[in-house]
Amino acid sequence: MVREDGKRNFALRESDGEESSVFSGNTPRQAALKAARRLDPGSSESDADRVELRLREKGTDKVHIYDGWAWEETAPDDKPDWMPSEITEANVSKKGIEHLDE
Repeated sequence: MVREDGKRNFALRESDGEESSVFSGNTPRQAALKAARRLDPGSSESDADRVELRLREKGTDKVHIYDGWAWEETAPDDKPDWMPSEITEANVSKKGIEHLDE
């Protein structure tokens, strides 16, 4: 379901079907990137572990499936004062969509 501001809510589903967190975004990918940033980061993008992320769009039976990974990176030189020197970057790759039978 689309909110007044155009964003949609996506619930992160565990393997047992429990929904632990909700991420919002204009697209499923945007919500998946937010979820991926919470993963344990690797030392580099190539060393990061790929984790399957399953996001159910609230109000629908669609489950968007992504592989997500996160890594630590040095912050850019023009970073704001509040930003730490090491930041977490993330990326996702879409695997597909499933429809729930529930």
